[in-house]
Amino acid sequence: MTPARLPRSARVPDDMRRDFGRRLRTWFRAHGRDLPWRRTRDPYRVLISELMLQQTQVARVLERYGGFLREFPTLDAVARSRRSRVMEAWSGLGYYARARNLHALARTVTRGTGALPSDPTELRRLPGIGAYTAGAVASFAYERRAPLVDTNVARVLRRVFAPRVDPRTTRGQRTLWAIAEAVLPRTGRATWTHNQAIMELGALVCTARVARCTVCPVRTLCRSARHAPSDRIT
Repeated sequence: MTPARLPRSARVPDDMRRDFGRRLRTWFRAHGRDLPWRRTRDPYRVLISELMLQQTQVARVLERYGGFLREFPTLDAVARSRRSRVMEAWSGLGYYARARNLHALARTVTRGTGALPSDPTELRRLPGIGAYTAGAVASFAYERRAPLVDTNVARVLRRVFAPRVDPRTTRGQRTLWAIAEAVLPRTGRATWTHNQAIMELGALVCTARVARCTVCPVRTLCRSARHAPSDRIT
């Protein structure tokens, strides 16, 4: 789906897109958390952080991220290790299919070019890489202009731009991905900040339980906030 095919109620005017991005990035520079995976552009380290963060709390990932990288500092180190050892190092993070897929991915890549691709389409051909992870690696490691939609991003986009969209449906998901692409900055470097910022907003301010509209940098643009008190936004 392209932005031009968005439902009329979810289309994003250019002035709103620019204002949304500007406010979001300004807020993130002032309030974004200093997380170790935000200090690197190394594709492998970005990939490890994204795999670990899937359905795992940030605090738990902070405990394990550094130790895992010390044992497996490169993708090649993962590929040369036994899968059982990678699984042991993953212990405590849960959802062990991620570790199995990482091992398979490492062996696939090292048999080929030896490097993670920068193109989201090529990334999605690798074991265990879905649309979100492909967009995250392309954006955060390579500064590609790539959209990404996880639970936090979907919540922010739906509340701000498309309150009537049901994210549980295929059509709803396609609409949210189209909005995510429509509001991206035009350059890759700005996209890194934008994508980090929208995820952070969903994690810290526009949360699932409570939308903290009084401290939200995009509250004046939010279509949901216009029609409901902050503690009733869903």
